[in-house]
Amino acid sequence: MIIKTKIQVNQSCLIPPNMINHKNIIFLITFLLPFLLRLEAKCRSSCGEIPISYPFGVDEGCGSPNYRRVLVCSDSGQLELRTPSGRYPVRNISYSDPHLLIADPSMWSCRDGEDFRPTTAFSLDTSTRLRLSPQNDYLFFNCSRDDVIIEPKPLFCDRFPEQCDSTCDTASYLCRHMVDCPDALKGGSCCSYYPKGSESLRMMLKHCSSYTTVYWKSLGVTPTYNQVPEYGIRIDFDIPVTTRCLWCQDGAKGAGTCGFDVATQDFLCLCDKGNATTYCKELSGQRSSPAVVAGSVTAVSVAGAFLGVGVWYLRKVRAKAPVTHGVQTNENRLF
Repeated sequence: MIIKTKIQVNQSCLIPPNMINHKNIIFLITFLLPFLLRLEAKCRSSCGEIPISYPFGVDEGCGSPNYRRVLVCSDSGQLELRTPSGRYPVRNISYSDPHLLIADPSMWSCRDGEDFRPTTAFSLDTSTRLRLSPQNDYLFFNCSRDDVIIEPKPLFCDRFPEQCDSTCDTASYLCRHMVDCPDALKGGSCCSYYPKGSESLRMMLKHCSSYTTVYWKSLGVTPTYNQVPEYGIRIDFDIPVTTRCLWCQDGAKGAGTCGFDVATQDFLCLCDKGNATTYCKELSGQRSSPAVVAGSVTAVSVAGAFLGVGVWYLRKVRAKAPVTHGVQTNENRLF
């Protein structure tokens, strides 16, 4: 004998069986979709004290797709660069001389002295338009002389020019004048070598105790000696310049934000009233793109959209629902 159990539930969560069909489902999806895809979206212009501008973005669909998900803004407001070797704090971004400055906490620093703790080789994603700057110098400590050519470069290169590029230079200026702590290496050895790539860096670290990087910071003055060394890694980047992005950013055309469709990666101009394929002031003359919600969606707009849809839906259901005094079978429940 089959017993059908009746459960008393709130009628607002019910939908009559005769309303559950493919036509009504399609209608509901068609009605709900414009509300959900035209929510207010914003691209954050900063993370902590670091400004975020094109080509970067810390929200989905913001900036250039070439740098999608490269930067991460933590809940504490710390901007980080994401690479295959880890996540690294970003200290500064320059857009006039396009580069990022990052710190690698695992690298040797003055406070370590002769304590050469193991470090992880830094690497970049080659699919992005990020590249290590030639203004970086790499210093390696306590390398094995059996596996690494450790020689004063000027003298060695005169005798063996064919091996000059493979030499770790003990006569390096930075090894003789350590930044911020010239007396830190009393007994440890130091040599300077510029790796050709991530694999070259990993090979060096197999035969050296530790390493650090120093970049040459420009002082922005005209004399010949206008750079000073500082610890950190400088990473250069390109700013893709397109006519559509310039139009989008133009104040006379609405001052939008350059972004992209997260599904197709096609260009979008992100405006206060929606997304345009050209610039914001043409939004009234063209259909805004409902294909993507770029940026961080505000809680108020989400709540407003769902509230409006929910009120309409409940009225529709209650108007057509049969009177059952709040009792329905399990076959009738919406949830």
